[in-house]
Amino acid sequence: MPHDIVNGHIGHNHSHGDHLHSHMPDADRAEELQVLTAQFIDGFVSAKDKMSYLRLAGVPLEIAAPDGGPSMKLVDVQLTTEWQVGTASPSFGSQELSYLPYPGDMVTERTNMGFVYVSLRAKQVNDLRDFLKHHPAARDVT
Repeated sequence: MPHDIVNGHIGHNHSHGDHLHSHMPDADRAEELQVLTAQFIDGFVSAKDKMSYLRLAGVPLEIAAPDGGPSMKLVDVQLTTEWQVGTASPSFGSQELSYLPYPGDMVTERTNMGFVYVSLRAKQVNDLRDFLKHHPAARDVT
């Protein structure tokens, strides 16, 4: 099947009734989400007015509590950075993991953002990637 760009989608196209629909392969979606996440974080870090940036991006300042309790308020935005320095996977016929440390040039850095919401009863951290997956402007990506 042909792969075209239609309405921001990359993938194979097929018809559903009266409209053309396209599917983005999972690897492309993950890569696109990674790019969006990096751009969002860069924008937040460089923004002079962090609250305006969050409002413009549509990040809710209050959310419903998962247990139905009082609404939760956004109080912190956290950035975490990790470096992948190796990989480990199950070994065939062994209880030990097969471990492969990376040489220096293969070490990769990952930064992510979390939105910390609190109420009198609970604390919840919402991952930026989940926010972007459900954000209207990013729906074509996910």
